[in-house]
Amino acid sequence: MTIFEISRRKTNRYAGLMTLLCSIVLFSACESKLEQYPTNAFAKENFWKTESDALIALTGMYRGGIEYGTQVVPSDWWTYCGIIFMDLATDNGYDRRGDNSTINRLTDGTLLPNNNVVKGYWEGSYKRITICNDFLENIESVNMDVVKIQRMAAEARFIRATQYFYMSQFWGSVPLVTQTLTPEEANSVVKAGKAEIVQFVIDELNAAVADLPTYGELQASEMGRASKQAALAFLGRMYLSEKRFTEAAATYKQIIDFGDNIIDPEYQALFNTEGENSAENIFSVQFISGQAPNALPQHAYPAAAGGWHFINPLGSLTDAYGFDDGSPLSYDDPRFNYADMGENRDPRFRYNFLWDGSMFGSNIYDCHPDHVGSVDQLTYSKQATRTGYGLRKYFDESFSGNLRTDYGGNIPVIRYAEVLLGFLEAQLEAGVAIDQSLLDLTINAVRGRASVGLPPIQETNPDALRGILRNERRIELAFEGSRLWDIFRWEIGAEALSGDFWGAPFPDSEKYASTSKKLDPQFRWYVTSKAFRSTDYLWPIPESEVNINPNLAD
Repeated sequence: MTIFEISRRKTNRYAGLMTLLCSIVLFSACESKLEQYPTNAFAKENFWKTESDALIALTGMYRGGIEYGTQVVPSDWWTYCGIIFMDLATDNGYDRRGDNSTINRLTDGTLLPNNNVVKGYWEGSYKRITICNDFLENIESVNMDVVKIQRMAAEARFIRATQYFYMSQFWGSVPLVTQTLTPEEANSVVKAGKAEIVQFVIDELNAAVADLPTYGELQASEMGRASKQAALAFLGRMYLSEKRFTEAAATYKQIIDFGDNIIDPEYQALFNTEGENSAENIFSVQFISGQAPNALPQHAYPAAAGGWHFINPLGSLTDAYGFDDGSPLSYDDPRFNYADMGENRDPRFRYNFLWDGSMFGSNIYDCHPDHVGSVDQLTYSKQATRTGYGLRKYFDESFSGNLRTDYGGNIPVIRYAEVLLGFLEAQLEAGVAIDQSLLDLTINAVRGRASVGLPPIQETNPDALRGILRNERRIELAFEGSRLWDIFRWEIGAEALSGDFWGAPFPDSEKYASTSKKLDPQFRWYVTSKAFRSTDYLWPIPESEVNINPNLAD
Protein backbone atom coordinates (compact mmCIF):
# COMPACT_ATOMS: atom_id res chain seq x y z
CA MET A 1 0.00 0.00 0.00
CA THR A 2 1.55 3.31 -1.07
CA ILE A 3 1.22 6.69 0.64
CA PHE A 4 -1.34 7.59 -2.00
CA GLU A 5 -3.39 4.45 -1.41
CA ILE A 6 -3.40 5.08 2.34
CA SER A 7 -4.57 8.66 1.78
CA ARG A 8 -7.25 7.66 -0.74
CA ARG A 9 -8.71 4.98 1.51
CA LYS A 10 -9.03 7.35 4.43
CA THR A 11 -10.35 10.59 2.96
CA ASN A 12 -13.68 9.45 1.51
CA ARG A 13 -15.17 7.33 4.33
CA TYR A 14 -14.76 6.67 8.02
CA ALA A 15 -15.09 2.90 7.92
CA GLY A 16 -14.27 0.62 10.81
CA LEU A 17 -13.30 3.30 13.30
CA MET A 18 -15.50 1.96 16.07
CA THR A 19 -12.99 -0.41 17.58
CA LEU A 20 -10.40 -0.10 20.28
CA LEU A 21 -11.15 3.03 22.30
CA CYS A 22 -14.86 3.06 21.51
CA SER A 23 -15.04 -0.39 23.03
CA ILE A 24 -12.99 0.56 26.04
CA VAL A 25 -13.16 4.23 26.98
CA LEU A 26 -15.42 6.03 24.52
CA PHE A 27 -18.35 3.63 24.10
CA SER A 28 -20.99 5.74 25.79
CA ALA A 29 -20.15 8.77 23.67
CA CYS A 30 -20.18 6.75 20.45
CA GLU A 31 -23.23 4.57 21.08
CA SER A 32 -25.83 6.88 19.53
CA LYS A 33 -23.76 7.32 16.38
CA LEU A 34 -23.48 3.57 16.05
CA GLU A 35 -27.25 3.32 16.17
CA GLN A 36 -27.64 6.08 13.59
CA TYR A 37 -25.08 4.54 11.23
CA PRO A 38 -25.12 0.77 11.86
CA THR A 39 -22.95 0.14 8.78
CA ASN A 40 -20.18 1.99 10.61
CA ALA A 41 -19.43 4.14 7.55
CA PHE A 42 -19.74 7.91 7.65
CA ALA A 43 -19.89 10.25 4.67
CA LYS A 44 -17.56 13.19 5.18
CA GLU A 45 -20.26 15.79 4.60
CA ASN A 46 -22.26 14.34 7.49
CA PHE A 47 -19.29 14.09 9.80
CA TRP A 48 -17.30 16.49 12.00
CA LYS A 49 -20.45 18.02 13.46
CA THR A 50 -20.67 16.86 17.06
CA GLU A 51 -18.52 15.77 19.96
CA SER A 52 -19.64 12.20 19.24
CA ASP A 53 -18.19 12.52 15.74
CA ALA A 54 -14.90 13.77 17.19
CA LEU A 55 -14.73 10.83 19.59
CA ILE A 56 -15.31 8.40 16.74
CA ALA A 57 -12.45 9.98 14.79
CA LEU A 58 -10.30 9.94 17.92
CA THR A 59 -10.98 6.22 18.17
CA GLY A 60 -9.66 5.79 14.65
CA MET A 61 -6.49 7.67 15.51
CA TYR A 62 -5.72 5.50 18.51
CA ARG A 63 -6.44 2.32 16.62
CA GLY A 64 -4.35 3.32 13.61
CA GLY A 65 -3.24 0.16 11.82
CA ILE A 66 -3.81 -2.17 14.78
CA GLU A 67 -5.43 -5.39 13.65
CA TYR A 68 -7.08 -7.86 15.99
CA GLY A 69 -6.58 -11.58 15.81
CA THR A 70 -3.27 -13.10 14.78
CA GLN A 71 -0.74 -11.49 12.48
CA VAL A 72 2.86 -12.27 11.62
CA VAL A 73 3.75 -9.00 9.86
CA PRO A 74 3.28 -5.83 11.93
CA SER A 75 0.42 -3.62 10.76
CA ASP A 76 1.40 -0.93 13.27
CA TRP A 77 4.20 -0.12 15.74
CA TRP A 78 1.75 -0.77 18.60
CA THR A 79 0.35 -4.17 17.72
CA TYR A 80 1.67 -7.05 19.80
CA CYS A 81 3.42 -8.08 16.60
CA GLY A 82 4.93 -4.61 16.21
CA ILE A 83 6.17 -4.30 19.79
CA ILE A 84 7.05 -7.77 21.03
CA PHE A 85 8.13 -9.41 17.79
CA MET A 86 10.62 -6.56 17.27
CA ASP A 87 12.88 -8.28 19.81
CA LEU A 88 13.04 -11.33 17.50
CA ALA A 89 15.30 -9.25 15.27
CA THR A 90 17.77 -8.74 18.12
CA ASP A 91 20.03 -10.74 20.40
CA ASN A 92 17.04 -11.15 22.73
CA GLY A 93 14.95 -13.59 20.74
CA TYR A 94 14.45 -15.81 17.73
CA ASP A 95 11.46 -16.33 15.43
CA ARG A 96 10.41 -19.97 15.56
CA ARG A 97 9.83 -19.96 11.79
CA GLY A 98 13.59 -20.00 11.27
CA ASP A 99 16.35 -18.12 9.51
CA ASN A 100 14.18 -17.26 6.51
CA SER A 101 11.75 -15.30 8.66
CA THR A 102 11.63 -11.71 7.42
CA ILE A 103 11.86 -10.54 11.04
CA ASN A 104 15.16 -12.38 11.40
CA ARG A 105 16.34 -10.91 8.07
CA LEU A 106 16.17 -7.38 9.51
CA THR A 107 19.52 -7.95 11.21
CA ASP A 108 21.19 -11.11 9.92
CA GLY A 109 22.90 -9.45 6.96
CA THR A 110 20.25 -10.27 4.35
CA LEU A 111 17.88 -7.27 4.61
CA LEU A 112 16.41 -6.24 1.24
CA PRO A 113 13.92 -3.51 0.18
CA ASN A 114 11.20 -6.12 -0.38
CA ASN A 115 11.14 -7.12 3.30
CA ASN A 116 7.48 -7.32 4.33
CA VAL A 117 8.17 -6.40 7.96
CA VAL A 118 9.73 -3.11 6.88
CA LYS A 119 6.75 -2.58 4.57
CA GLY A 120 4.30 -3.28 7.41
CA TYR A 121 5.86 -0.68 9.70
CA TRP A 122 6.01 1.85 6.85
CA GLU A 123 2.35 1.42 5.94
CA GLY A 124 1.27 1.47 9.57
CA SER A 125 3.13 4.74 10.12
CA TYR A 126 1.58 6.55 7.19
CA LYS A 127 -1.87 5.20 7.97
CA ARG A 128 -1.69 6.80 11.40
CA ILE A 129 -0.13 9.98 10.00
CA THR A 130 -2.89 10.30 7.40
CA ILE A 131 -5.62 9.82 10.00
CA CYS A 132 -3.98 12.39 12.29
CA ASN A 133 -3.60 14.93 9.48
CA ASP A 134 -7.26 14.63 8.59
CA PHE A 135 -8.24 14.91 12.25
CA LEU A 136 -6.24 18.11 12.70
CA GLU A 137 -7.73 19.61 9.54
CA ASN A 138 -11.31 19.05 10.75
CA ILE A 139 -11.42 19.09 14.55
CA GLU A 140 -11.77 22.88 14.73
CA SER A 141 -15.14 22.69 12.95
CA VAL A 142 -16.74 20.47 15.60
CA ASN A 143 -19.29 22.10 17.87
CA MET A 144 -17.83 21.37 21.29
CA ASP A 145 -15.90 22.99 24.12
CA VAL A 146 -12.65 24.58 22.95
CA VAL A 147 -10.67 22.92 25.75
CA LYS A 148 -11.75 19.51 24.47
CA ILE A 149 -10.79 20.51 20.95
CA GLN A 150 -7.36 21.55 22.15
CA ARG A 151 -6.87 18.31 24.03
CA MET A 152 -7.91 16.13 21.10
CA ALA A 153 -5.70 18.12 18.74
CA ALA A 154 -2.82 17.56 21.15
CA GLU A 155 -3.53 13.83 21.10
CA ALA A 156 -3.40 13.87 17.31
CA ARG A 157 -0.09 15.74 17.35
CA PHE A 158 1.29 13.27 19.90
CA ILE A 159 0.30 10.22 17.86
CA ARG A 160 1.62 11.73 14.63
CA ALA A 161 4.89 12.69 16.31
CA THR A 162 5.39 9.17 17.65
CA GLN A 163 5.16 7.80 14.12
CA TYR A 164 7.80 10.20 12.89
CA PHE A 165 9.92 9.33 15.92
CA TYR A 166 9.95 5.66 14.89
CA MET A 167 10.56 6.49 11.25
CA SER A 168 13.45 8.81 12.08
CA GLN A 169 15.06 6.02 14.09
CA PHE A 170 14.74 3.23 11.52
CA TRP A 171 14.74 5.02 8.16
CA GLY A 172 16.27 8.39 8.96
CA SER A 173 14.99 10.40 5.99
CA VAL A 174 11.31 9.95 5.05
CA PRO A 175 8.54 12.11 3.54
CA LEU A 176 7.28 14.63 6.08
CA VAL A 177 3.55 14.68 5.37
CA THR A 178 1.60 17.11 7.54
CA GLN A 179 -1.58 17.58 5.49
CA THR A 180 -3.97 15.54 3.38
CA LEU A 181 -2.43 14.89 -0.03
CA THR A 182 -3.90 14.79 -3.49
CA PRO A 183 -3.08 11.68 -5.53
CA GLU A 184 -0.51 13.63 -7.52
CA GLU A 185 1.14 14.95 -4.37
CA ALA A 186 1.13 11.56 -2.68
CA ASN A 187 2.89 9.87 -5.59
CA SER A 188 5.58 12.52 -5.92
CA VAL A 189 6.51 13.38 -2.33
CA VAL A 190 10.19 13.78 -1.54
CA LYS A 191 12.07 12.81 1.58
CA ALA A 192 12.88 15.28 4.31
CA GLY A 193 16.28 15.02 5.96
CA LYS A 194 16.51 13.26 9.28
CA ALA A 195 17.35 16.51 11.07
CA GLU A 196 14.10 18.04 9.83
CA ILE A 197 12.10 14.99 10.96
CA VAL A 198 13.75 15.07 14.38
CA GLN A 199 13.02 18.76 14.87
CA PHE A 200 9.41 18.22 13.79
CA VAL A 201 9.01 15.49 16.41
CA ILE A 202 10.53 17.67 19.12
CA ASP A 203 8.33 20.65 18.23
CA GLU A 204 5.16 18.56 17.99
CA LEU A 205 5.73 16.74 21.27
CA ASN A 206 6.43 20.00 23.08
CA ALA A 207 3.24 21.47 21.62
CA ALA A 208 1.26 18.40 22.65
CA VAL A 209 2.56 18.57 26.22
CA ALA A 210 1.03 22.02 26.65
CA ASP A 211 -2.54 20.84 26.03
CA LEU A 212 -2.51 17.27 27.31
CA PRO A 213 -3.62 16.39 30.84
CA THR A 214 -1.14 14.92 33.26
CA TYR A 215 -1.29 11.19 33.89
CA GLY A 216 -2.77 11.92 37.31
CA GLU A 217 -5.60 13.90 35.72
CA LEU A 218 -6.76 11.03 33.51
CA GLN A 219 -10.08 9.57 34.56
CA ALA A 220 -10.39 5.81 34.99
CA SER A 221 -12.47 5.76 31.80
CA GLU A 222 -9.63 7.48 29.91
CA MET A 223 -6.94 4.86 30.35
CA GLY A 224 -5.17 4.49 27.02
CA ARG A 225 -5.33 8.16 26.10
CA ALA A 226 -2.19 10.27 25.95
CA SER A 227 -0.90 12.34 28.85
CA LYS A 228 1.83 14.90 29.32
CA GLN A 229 4.04 12.12 30.65
CA ALA A 230 3.53 10.00 27.53
CA ALA A 231 4.55 12.87 25.27
CA LEU A 232 7.52 13.74 27.48
CA ALA A 233 8.66 10.11 27.52
CA PHE A 234 8.79 10.01 23.72
CA LEU A 235 10.54 13.39 23.77
CA GLY A 236 13.11 11.93 26.15
CA ARG A 237 13.63 9.03 23.75
CA MET A 238 14.23 11.45 20.90
CA TYR A 239 16.76 13.48 22.86
CA LEU A 240 18.58 10.29 23.91
CA SER A 241 18.83 9.09 20.32
CA GLU A 242 20.17 12.47 19.24
CA LYS A 243 22.71 12.42 22.07
CA ARG A 244 21.23 15.62 23.45
CA PHE A 245 21.67 14.26 26.93
CA THR A 246 21.18 17.42 28.98
CA GLU A 247 17.82 17.99 27.31
CA ALA A 248 16.90 14.34 27.73
CA ALA A 249 17.66 14.52 31.45
CA ALA A 250 15.57 17.68 31.87
CA THR A 251 12.67 16.06 30.00
CA TYR A 252 12.71 12.89 32.07
CA LYS A 253 13.02 14.97 35.24
CA GLN A 254 9.71 16.67 34.41
CA ILE A 255 8.01 13.27 34.49
CA ILE A 256 9.68 12.41 37.79
CA ASP A 257 8.70 15.75 39.30
CA PHE A 258 5.02 15.36 38.39
CA GLY A 259 4.97 12.52 40.93
CA ASP A 260 2.08 10.71 39.23
CA ASN A 261 3.93 7.53 38.30
CA ILE A 262 5.48 4.79 40.39
CA ILE A 263 7.68 1.75 40.31
CA ASP A 264 5.09 -0.88 41.05
CA PRO A 265 6.15 -3.42 43.69
CA GLU A 266 4.76 -6.24 41.49
CA TYR A 267 6.78 -6.62 38.30
CA GLN A 268 5.00 -9.61 36.74
CA ALA A 269 1.51 -8.15 37.13
CA LEU A 270 2.40 -5.12 35.00
CA PHE A 271 2.12 -7.28 31.89
CA ASN A 272 -1.19 -9.04 32.48
CA THR A 273 -4.74 -8.08 33.34
CA GLU A 274 -4.02 -7.97 37.06
CA GLY A 275 -1.80 -4.89 37.02
CA GLU A 276 -2.13 -3.49 33.51
CA ASN A 277 -3.54 -0.18 34.78
CA SER A 278 -0.73 0.36 37.26
CA ALA A 279 0.62 3.91 37.44
CA GLU A 280 3.92 2.49 36.23
CA ASN A 281 2.41 1.94 32.77
CA ILE A 282 2.42 5.49 31.44
CA PHE A 283 1.02 4.62 28.01
CA SER A 284 -0.34 1.25 26.93
CA VAL A 285 -2.11 -0.30 23.97
CA GLN A 286 -5.61 -1.17 25.17
CA PHE A 287 -7.21 -4.52 24.38
CA ILE A 288 -10.53 -6.01 25.43
CA SER A 289 -11.66 -9.61 25.36
CA GLY A 290 -13.94 -10.51 22.49
CA GLN A 291 -14.16 -6.99 21.03
CA ALA A 292 -10.57 -5.88 20.59
CA PRO A 293 -8.62 -8.98 21.62
CA ASN A 294 -4.91 -9.47 22.09
CA ALA A 295 -4.00 -12.67 20.24
CA LEU A 296 -0.46 -12.87 21.61
CA PRO A 297 -1.30 -16.04 23.62
CA GLN A 298 -2.01 -17.88 20.37
CA HIS A 299 1.35 -16.89 18.98
CA ALA A 300 3.49 -17.33 22.06
CA TYR A 301 1.99 -19.96 24.36
CA PRO A 302 3.81 -23.31 24.51
CA ALA A 303 2.55 -26.02 22.19
CA ALA A 304 1.19 -28.00 25.16
CA ALA A 305 -1.10 -25.06 25.93
CA GLY A 306 -2.25 -24.71 22.31
CA GLY A 307 0.15 -21.97 21.27
CA TRP A 308 2.42 -21.58 18.26
CA HIS A 309 5.58 -20.75 20.25
CA PHE A 310 6.74 -17.99 17.87
CA ILE A 311 8.76 -16.20 20.57
CA ASN A 312 11.96 -17.94 21.62
CA PRO A 313 14.23 -16.09 24.07
CA LEU A 314 17.91 -16.50 23.26
CA GLY A 315 20.55 -17.56 25.74
CA SER A 316 22.37 -14.27 25.22
CA LEU A 317 19.39 -12.60 26.91
CA THR A 318 18.56 -15.19 29.55
CA ASP A 319 22.20 -15.38 30.63
CA ALA A 320 22.12 -11.61 31.20
CA TYR A 321 19.94 -12.27 34.28
CA GLY A 322 22.36 -12.89 37.09
CA PHE A 323 21.94 -14.43 40.51
CA ASP A 324 19.57 -13.07 43.12
CA ASP A 325 22.43 -11.46 45.03
CA GLY A 326 23.17 -9.27 42.01
CA SER A 327 26.27 -11.17 40.86
CA PRO A 328 26.65 -12.21 37.19
CA LEU A 329 25.56 -15.63 36.00
CA SER A 330 28.13 -18.40 35.66
CA TYR A 331 27.37 -21.98 34.69
CA ASP A 332 30.32 -23.00 36.86
CA ASP A 333 28.87 -21.37 39.97
CA PRO A 334 27.39 -23.98 42.36
CA ARG A 335 24.27 -21.84 42.61
CA PHE A 336 23.45 -22.52 38.96
CA ASN A 337 21.12 -25.49 38.71
CA TYR A 338 20.76 -27.10 35.28
CA ALA A 339 17.68 -28.94 36.52
CA ASP A 340 15.99 -25.68 37.59
CA MET A 341 17.53 -22.69 35.86
CA GLY A 342 15.25 -20.29 37.72
CA GLU A 343 16.73 -21.22 41.07
CA ASN A 344 18.83 -18.53 42.75
CA ARG A 345 18.29 -16.18 39.80
CA ASP A 346 17.21 -12.57 39.37
CA PRO A 347 13.44 -12.97 39.93
CA ARG A 348 12.74 -11.33 36.58
CA PHE A 349 14.20 -14.43 34.92
CA ARG A 350 11.39 -16.44 36.51
CA TYR A 351 8.75 -13.83 35.68
CA ASN A 352 9.75 -13.48 32.04
CA PHE A 353 10.71 -16.97 30.82
CA LEU A 354 9.86 -20.63 30.64
CA TRP A 355 12.61 -23.23 30.83
CA ASP A 356 12.70 -27.00 30.82
CA GLY A 357 10.87 -28.36 33.86
CA SER A 358 9.31 -25.04 34.88
CA MET A 359 5.58 -24.69 35.45
CA PHE A 360 3.27 -22.79 33.11
CA GLY A 361 -0.09 -22.63 34.81
CA SER A 362 -0.75 -26.18 35.97
CA ASN A 363 1.45 -27.79 33.30
CA ILE A 364 5.14 -28.66 33.22
CA TYR A 365 7.01 -27.05 30.34
CA ASP A 366 8.86 -30.04 28.88
CA CYS A 367 11.26 -28.94 26.13
CA HIS A 368 14.15 -31.33 26.74
CA PRO A 369 15.71 -32.33 23.39
CA ASP A 370 15.63 -36.02 24.39
CA HIS A 371 11.90 -36.05 25.18
CA VAL A 372 10.54 -37.06 21.79
CA GLY A 373 7.04 -37.55 23.17
CA SER A 374 6.67 -33.92 24.24
CA VAL A 375 5.01 -31.49 21.82
CA ASP A 376 7.35 -28.82 23.21
CA GLN A 377 10.51 -30.86 22.57
CA LEU A 378 13.46 -28.72 21.48
CA THR A 379 14.11 -29.55 17.83
CA TYR A 380 14.53 -27.74 14.53
CA SER A 381 11.19 -28.98 13.24
CA LYS A 382 8.36 -29.09 15.79
CA GLN A 383 6.00 -26.18 16.37
CA ALA A 384 7.84 -25.60 19.60
CA THR A 385 10.86 -23.85 21.04
CA ARG A 386 14.03 -23.37 18.99
CA THR A 387 16.09 -22.21 21.96
CA GLY A 388 14.99 -24.25 24.98
CA TYR A 389 13.21 -21.20 26.40
CA GLY A 390 9.68 -19.82 26.12
CA LEU A 391 7.97 -16.55 26.99
CA ARG A 392 6.06 -16.12 30.26
CA LYS A 393 5.94 -12.32 30.28
CA TYR A 394 2.56 -10.82 29.31
CA PHE A 395 0.50 -13.83 30.31
CA ASP A 396 -2.12 -14.52 32.96
CA GLU A 397 -1.43 -18.22 33.51
CA SER A 398 -4.93 -18.77 34.87
CA PHE A 399 -6.43 -17.69 31.53
CA SER A 400 -8.52 -20.45 29.96
CA GLY A 401 -10.36 -18.77 27.08
CA ASN A 402 -9.83 -18.80 23.33
CA LEU A 403 -6.20 -17.87 22.65
CA ARG A 404 -7.09 -15.68 19.68
CA THR A 405 -10.26 -13.91 20.76
CA ASP A 406 -10.71 -13.96 24.52
CA TYR A 407 -7.55 -12.43 25.98
CA GLY A 408 -7.74 -8.72 26.78
CA GLY A 409 -4.37 -7.96 28.37
CA ASN A 410 -2.88 -4.58 27.50
CA ILE A 411 0.65 -4.05 26.18
CA PRO A 412 2.77 -1.24 27.69
CA VAL A 413 4.44 1.17 25.27
CA ILE A 414 6.11 3.36 27.89
CA ARG A 415 6.76 2.43 31.51
CA TYR A 416 8.05 4.58 34.34
CA ALA A 417 10.96 2.13 34.71
CA GLU A 418 12.17 3.20 31.27
CA VAL A 419 11.88 6.84 32.30
CA LEU A 420 14.09 6.31 35.36
CA LEU A 421 16.69 4.31 33.44
CA GLY A 422 16.61 6.91 30.66
CA PHE A 423 17.15 9.70 33.20
CA LEU A 424 20.20 7.94 34.64
CA GLU A 425 21.60 7.30 31.16
CA ALA A 426 21.11 10.93 30.19
CA GLN A 427 22.84 12.16 33.33
CA LEU A 428 25.70 9.71 32.91
CA GLU A 429 26.29 10.58 29.24
CA ALA A 430 25.94 14.31 29.93
CA GLY A 431 28.90 14.04 32.28
CA VAL A 432 26.96 14.73 35.48
CA ALA A 433 28.70 13.33 38.54
CA ILE A 434 26.99 10.12 39.61
CA ASP A 435 26.25 9.77 43.31
CA GLN A 436 24.35 7.25 45.40
CA SER A 437 21.22 9.39 45.60
CA LEU A 438 20.94 9.42 41.81
CA LEU A 439 21.44 5.66 41.66
CA ASP A 440 18.82 5.12 44.35
CA LEU A 441 16.33 7.36 42.53
CA THR A 442 16.74 5.48 39.26
CA ILE A 443 18.31 2.07 38.73
CA ASN A 444 18.00 0.95 42.34
CA ALA A 445 14.32 1.86 42.43
CA VAL A 446 13.78 -0.35 39.38
CA ARG A 447 15.78 -3.37 40.52
CA GLY A 448 14.79 -2.92 44.16
CA ARG A 449 11.03 -3.20 43.70
CA ALA A 450 9.56 -5.60 46.26
CA SER A 451 9.02 -8.47 43.83
CA VAL A 452 12.59 -8.25 42.51
CA GLY A 453 14.58 -7.14 45.55
CA LEU A 454 18.10 -7.05 44.09
CA PRO A 455 20.78 -5.31 46.14
CA PRO A 456 21.49 -1.68 45.23
CA ILE A 457 24.08 -0.66 42.66
CA GLN A 458 26.86 1.40 44.22
CA GLU A 459 29.11 1.85 41.19
CA THR A 460 29.62 5.55 40.37
CA ASN A 461 32.44 5.30 37.82
CA PRO A 462 30.80 6.26 34.49
CA ASP A 463 32.67 3.72 32.38
CA ALA A 464 31.84 0.85 34.71
CA LEU A 465 28.28 2.03 35.31
CA ARG A 466 27.50 2.27 31.60
CA GLY A 467 27.67 -1.50 31.10
CA ILE A 468 25.63 -2.14 34.26
CA LEU A 469 22.95 0.32 33.16
CA ARG A 470 22.72 -1.04 29.64
CA ASN A 471 22.33 -4.57 30.94
CA GLU A 472 19.70 -3.43 33.42
CA ARG A 473 17.76 -1.77 30.64
CA ARG A 474 17.96 -4.92 28.55
CA ILE A 475 16.67 -7.32 31.20
CA GLU A 476 14.07 -4.96 32.66
CA LEU A 477 12.57 -4.08 29.26
CA ALA A 478 12.97 -7.45 27.52
CA PHE A 479 10.39 -8.00 24.77
CA GLU A 480 8.97 -4.51 25.14
CA GLY A 481 10.19 -3.42 21.72
CA SER A 482 13.13 -1.23 22.73
CA ARG A 483 16.15 -3.52 22.29
CA LEU A 484 16.67 -2.95 18.55
CA TRP A 485 16.39 0.79 19.03
CA ASP A 486 18.93 0.62 21.84
CA ILE A 487 21.35 -1.39 19.68
CA PHE A 488 20.98 1.12 16.85
CA ARG A 489 21.40 4.26 18.94
CA TRP A 490 24.33 2.79 20.88
CA GLU A 491 25.82 1.64 17.55
CA ILE A 492 26.66 -1.81 18.89
CA GLY A 493 25.21 -3.83 16.01
CA ALA A 494 28.56 -5.34 15.04
CA GLU A 495 29.00 -6.58 18.60
CA ALA A 496 25.45 -7.58 19.49
CA LEU A 497 24.20 -8.94 16.16
CA SER A 498 27.13 -10.88 14.76
CA GLY A 499 28.31 -14.45 15.24
CA ASP A 500 26.65 -17.56 16.63
CA PHE A 501 23.61 -17.50 18.90
CA TRP A 502 22.78 -20.21 21.41
CA GLY A 503 19.89 -21.34 23.53
CA ALA A 504 19.63 -23.23 26.81
CA PRO A 505 22.28 -25.71 28.03
CA PHE A 506 21.46 -29.44 28.17
CA PRO A 507 24.58 -31.22 29.49
CA ASP A 508 22.60 -34.38 30.27
CA SER A 509 21.22 -34.74 26.73
CA GLU A 510 22.13 -37.92 24.91
CA LYS A 511 20.85 -36.49 21.64
CA TYR A 512 22.75 -33.19 21.87
CA ALA A 513 25.87 -34.27 19.97
CA SER A 514 23.90 -35.65 17.04
CA THR A 515 21.09 -33.10 16.83
CA SER A 516 22.45 -29.62 17.64
CA LYS A 517 23.72 -28.14 14.36
CA LYS A 518 26.78 -26.76 16.14
CA LEU A 519 28.33 -27.95 19.39
CA ASP A 520 29.27 -25.86 22.36
CA PRO A 521 31.52 -26.67 25.36
CA GLN A 522 28.66 -25.59 27.64
CA PHE A 523 26.19 -27.88 25.81
CA ARG A 524 24.06 -24.94 24.70
CA TRP A 525 21.69 -25.57 21.82
CA TYR A 526 22.75 -23.89 18.58
CA VAL A 527 20.10 -21.54 17.23
CA THR A 528 21.36 -19.30 14.44
CA SER A 529 24.14 -17.02 13.20
CA LYS A 530 23.98 -13.36 12.21
CA ALA A 531 26.24 -11.11 10.16
CA PHE A 532 24.97 -7.59 10.82
CA ARG A 533 26.18 -4.96 8.33
CA SER A 534 26.73 -1.26 8.97
CA THR A 535 24.13 -0.53 6.27
CA ASP A 536 21.51 -2.33 8.36
CA TYR A 537 21.35 0.57 10.82
CA LEU A 538 18.93 2.19 8.35
CA TRP A 539 16.08 0.27 6.78
CA PRO A 540 15.47 0.54 3.04
CA ILE A 541 12.31 2.31 1.93
CA PRO A 542 9.94 -0.42 0.71
CA GLU A 543 10.52 -1.44 -2.88
CA SER A 544 6.81 -1.02 -3.67
CA GLU A 545 7.00 2.66 -2.68
CA VAL A 546 10.11 3.39 -4.71
CA ASN A 547 8.66 1.67 -7.77
CA ILE A 548 5.76 4.16 -7.77
CA ASN A 549 7.69 7.21 -6.62
CA PRO A 550 11.37 7.29 -7.69
CA ASN A 551 11.83 10.40 -5.51
CA LEU A 552 12.08 7.99 -2.56
CA ALA A 553 15.10 6.17 -3.97
CA ASP A 554 18.35 6.68 -2.10
